[in-house]
Amino acid sequence: MDNILTLYTGPHCHLCDQAKAVIYPVIEEAGWQLEEVNIAEDESLKDKYAVRIPVIVLPDGQEKGWPFSSGQVKRLIRGR
Repeated sequence: MDNILTLYTGPHCHLCDQAKAVIYPVIEEAGWQLEEVNIAEDESLKDKYAVRIPVIVLPDGQEKGWPFSSGQVKRLIRGR
């Protein structure tokens, strides 16, 4: 399984900026990559995540919605 964390975002999302500030130091330390997906570009994603963004998704499909801490992100990517 690839070490790619997906972040669902949207335009003008200040919470998404806050989420990225939490996520980037954690994934850099762990050797992971971040894939940002703008939900505005996909109707099905807009339907699913419009009022929930930012949301991070692990390669296995496990999701965590905002707010989350760096400790929570660390535990998620370590599988705990």
